[in-house]
Amino acid sequence: MNRRSLLAALTFASSSVAMAADTPNTLSTAEKAEGWQLLFDGQSLEHWKASDQPGSFSLKDGAIVVKGPRSHLFYLGPVGKHDFKNFELKIDLKTFPKANSGVYFHTLWQEVGWPSKGYEVQVNNSHSDPSRTGGLWGVADYPQVTAPDGQWQTLSIRVEGLRVVTRIDGKLIVDYTQEANPPRKKGLEERLIRSGTFALQGHDPESEVHFRSIKVKLLD
Repeated sequence: MNRRSLLAALTFASSSVAMAADTPNTLSTAEKAEGWQLLFDGQSLEHWKASDQPGSFSLKDGAIVVKGPRSHLFYLGPVGKHDFKNFELKIDLKTFPKANSGVYFHTLWQEVGWPSKGYEVQVNNSHSDPSRTGGLWGVADYPQVTAPDGQWQTLSIRVEGLRVVTRIDGKLIVDYTQEANPPRKKGLEERLIRSGTFALQGHDPESEVHFRSIKVKLLD
């Protein structure tokens, strides 16, 4: 490849990444080559199913808006047959004042109640709960606010074997490895590494969070 061809290829790759960053709910050429897959198309809730109060989830400007009574939105689509073990998940999120939400992994569909299985990665920048965005709620909590309300952030969750790593905008938040027979508080006995799907949490009527650009890369 001559210099001109190489420069053109690099320019195309760079513009492709920039385009994906500026256009939510899309994948760049590089991301596709790396194996990333979208779980949300930005236009519908196809392949997602809500528990308790489905009306707590709506769509606005290419994002999933979570606002209303307790409800959880589970991914039940074809990617990975909605049964993920080793993976990396990336999701853009924006909180509003008093927002409290979460992203569950290794969980299973249930019609009512708080998900009993899997880990919850906390989403909270100004709620009274001191566990903040990016922490593993009730297991490896994170006490610092990662960004002000009203600002988009990118949460990444990477699970390999018994190790869970979370980051916000590339900054390491939690690096946790589940030990044998991990101690768990009452009600959190099923916070365990297994396999399962993802779920977005609607915590309470005063909480509003927006999610977009939900994508996963299988690591098996």
